[in-house]
Amino acid sequence: MTRLLTTASTEPGRRLAYWTEMVCETYVQLDCDPGAGADSIEGEISVDRLATLELSRVTSAAQRVRRTPARIARATEDYFLVSIQARGEGFVVQDGRTARLRPGDFALYDSTRPYELRFDGPFQQYVLMMPGPTLRTALRDTQCLTATAVSGERGAGHLMIGMIGTLVSDIDTLAPESAAAVADSITHILIAGLSALPQARQASSSHLAAFHRERIKACVRARLRDPGLTVAGIAAALHLSPSTLHRAWTGEPCSLADWIWAQRLDAARRDLCAPAQAKRTVSDIAFSWGFNDAAHFSRAFRARFGCTPRELRAMALGSG
Repeated sequence: MTRLLTTASTEPGRRLAYWTEMVCETYVQLDCDPGAGADSIEGEISVDRLATLELSRVTSAAQRVRRTPARIARATEDYFLVSIQARGEGFVVQDGRTARLRPGDFALYDSTRPYELRFDGPFQQYVLMMPGPTLRTALRDTQCLTATAVSGERGAGHLMIGMIGTLVSDIDTLAPESAAAVADSITHILIAGLSALPQARQASSSHLAAFHRERIKACVRARLRDPGLTVAGIAAALHLSPSTLHRAWTGEPCSLADWIWAQRLDAARRDLCAPAQAKRTVSDIAFSWGFNDAAHFSRAFRARFGCTPRELRAMALGSG
């Protein structure tokens, strides 16, 4: 269900404070300053939840938004956010770079480090927000990808802009059980768009290393439900020495052990969102994907997706 927050219902003298409260409640802890010559900010934010992904639309007047070290120290939220410009012009500043966004462009920023968003006139943006681990296990050196504009005119950027536009127009009719699949699709297209940036490209690995890496991934996927799966066991199954396995894995965004955990958590998440699995308990699903400690599973799940398994299931199946 769409949640709408607006300053229109607030008396003029309180609108700046209310806008800042709205922004902090929707995203992370931030400071908001009105544009030049103004003493207030007027605008609205509409928010929808798609499984572990949050999609919002911001329509507002000129302003400057800052994620400061002091705010980070008081609230250590770990999210990646993506601003997709719909109208007007915006600037995303982080890690010594500034991305200028025109309609259709998007840029990534990380809530664990200071950033600034600047809008010199009225604007509209769509904002995607996802837990930090979602991208860190899929992309290397994410700090090199922030505050860099991705064009919406071609490639994956164009696909994502089209998907967001379609989703926004149809979101009220989207079945709750479809939200997880849609969120996955958006995330994969986002990763493709960021992977195409020049700073994301890496030196090509040897054909043999790439071959071994795909064998490793295939082996993990085939044995993902095995609670005894280990890196040493994978090496033995593929008749590789541990050193050859580790060399082949070099260049991936995370360690092989972390990648195994991420794959298991993703698989459990898909089952939790599936109507056909609704009668199974959370623990049963967790154990079926190789976890052997329900409390540990719940903590790891929350760290990766920003909510507990039960919270996600309630949202996905429309029972919460």
